[in-house]
Amino acid sequence: MDNSPSVRGSCGSCGACGSCGSCWPKVQALVRTVSRRKPIDPVGSNSGFSRCLSTLDVIGLGVGSTLGGGVYVLSGEVAREAAGPSIVLSFLVAAVAAVFSGLCYAEFGARVPKMGSAYLYAYVTVGELWAFVTGWNLLLSYVIGTSSVAKALTGAFDDLIDNVIGQTLERHMPMKSPGLAPYPDFFSAALVMLLAGVLAYGVKESAILNTIFTGLNVAVLLFIIISGFAKGDLRNWSLSKADLNYTAHARNLSFAQNSSDLHFGSGGFFPFGFEGTLSGAATCFYAFVGFDCIATTGEEVHNPKKAVPQGIVVSLLLCFVAYFGVSASLTLLMPYHLLDTHSPLPVAFEYVGWDPAKYAVAVGSFCALSTSLLGTMLPMARVLFAMARDGLLFKPLSFTSSRQSPVLSTLCSGAVAAFMVLLFDLKALVDLSSIGTIFAYTLVAICILILRYKEENMIVRREDFSVMGLLIPPYRATPRTSKNVRVLIICILVLVLLLSLLLSEALVSLQTREVWSVLLVSVLVLVLVLAVVLIWRQPQNSTKASFMVPWVPLIPALSLFINIYLMVQLGAETWIIYSVWMLLGLVIYFSYGLRHSAQRGQTRSAQENFAHIIRNSVHARNHIPAA
Repeated sequence: MDNSPSVRGSCGSCGACGSCGSCWPKVQALVRTVSRRKPIDPVGSNSGFSRCLSTLDVIGLGVGSTLGGGVYVLSGEVAREAAGPSIVLSFLVAAVAAVFSGLCYAEFGARVPKMGSAYLYAYVTVGELWAFVTGWNLLLSYVIGTSSVAKALTGAFDDLIDNVIGQTLERHMPMKSPGLAPYPDFFSAALVMLLAGVLAYGVKESAILNTIFTGLNVAVLLFIIISGFAKGDLRNWSLSKADLNYTAHARNLSFAQNSSDLHFGSGGFFPFGFEGTLSGAATCFYAFVGFDCIATTGEEVHNPKKAVPQGIVVSLLLCFVAYFGVSASLTLLMPYHLLDTHSPLPVAFEYVGWDPAKYAVAVGSFCALSTSLLGTMLPMARVLFAMARDGLLFKPLSFTSSRQSPVLSTLCSGAVAAFMVLLFDLKALVDLSSIGTIFAYTLVAICILILRYKEENMIVRREDFSVMGLLIPPYRATPRTSKNVRVLIICILVLVLLLSLLLSEALVSLQTREVWSVLLVSVLVLVLVLAVVLIWRQPQNSTKASFMVPWVPLIPALSLFINIYLMVQLGAETWIIYSVWMLLGLVIYFSYGLRHSAQRGQTRSAQENFAHIIRNSVHARNHIPAA
């Protein structure tokens, strides 16, 4: 056999490509490029934003964006079809699950008080490519969320005027193509652009408007809660099966959506069993999405290291109290099986003879949707600005006005949302918003684990792997222990994914206690617990922050499980559309962001400075006169 280099390739190992010696270094260089991390305080990253928001302002933003229109609709739907009166426990479970993600966000807000939310947290922890993917997911979530809330807001207004707007536009400008809306929603598009203009003018003015609407919303919710406890009947929480059949068929209620074939459960506080309560909790979890808008204001808040974590925790607590109170009030006012799934609160007040109260509910709903819309548009523009400032998206989007406001990113993101709400039917796209948000929550939990177990700065020695090193690690975080944690995180992700798929696809087998399913779940849970315990055994980094997640790694691990389980529940069609969106994003990153990244320029500059220092030191050494 001829073993000359001309036959075997330039590296002398094969003849497949003739240049295999240069392939692996290129792959390594690409991996290093896409995994480059951003320092927490990079040189020249000051945006010049005005720090004009107080802790009260960010709490108002968090409550306004989280306590949206769902509080006026979601309670009736979940209580009637999934949980019954135990919806109060569904909201409790959902709130605890949301707090797991909220605590992870709060610690990052204390450690990295910059604009960008989960996008920035990923950039400083796991690298540029994952940061871009996270930011791209957030933009998807915010754009669709903005369009959906705008359509719901204009729909609520149209209901108050007997659907004049919708009927007129559908009669004169119908659009009957698949995927398009029944008519062009000019009113929603104009509303989005109006609020985009308010946000572009200044965040302080937007915060004041948000505080006014949030205050009105909270006042209406207090009225609903007090009315429910004053006028409600505790017997509605302990209805028997006979009560369900009697009230469902004997009462002639024009607003009740009842028929003989509907399943109302078995009555009592848990009419659909505890399984129904947990199923309701999975739906209620989405009611707490929105607090992450606080994390995007890190460069516009006084003392962000305290204000951001306090804002996240307090806003989640206030939202839970509101959801818990409204759901309790609703199920006390009216038997759960008679609730209307579209307008539960007005129907409940009609049921107890308080018809005029439905106008107060309409005002509260309008204010809640307004604050939710502001709370969605605010982080959308700031994540877009942060990505453009870092060079991963088009640089002109990082332009700021003389009032220190990201004008161009605000107007451009608003224009995209307005275009979508103008033409498209958003019902099929709403689940995409959930994927984007939950993906960000998942990555933030991973980043907390990586950050908390990162090696100490002064420890640089290399160590060999050993099983005993996992069980009896050194006292301080080292490169070896940090790598152990990263490997264990990958194992946990695989285990959680398998467990989530099994719980979703083999639920019937688990309920009937088939041996194979119970055994498989037990093994996966035991291995998962072992992986969490092994992470717990590793030493944490000694760097402290003003707020730190308690019970690490348990809380981040629970957050991972909840988020991945919720993502698994989404349909195949949603995942296909999501894949197309991600493919478009990766094309933009590899064709533009990879070459224009600000970190690329800073890395090259640092390398040139280092080489210059080395050359100077060598030159000086060569010219030292002999003794």
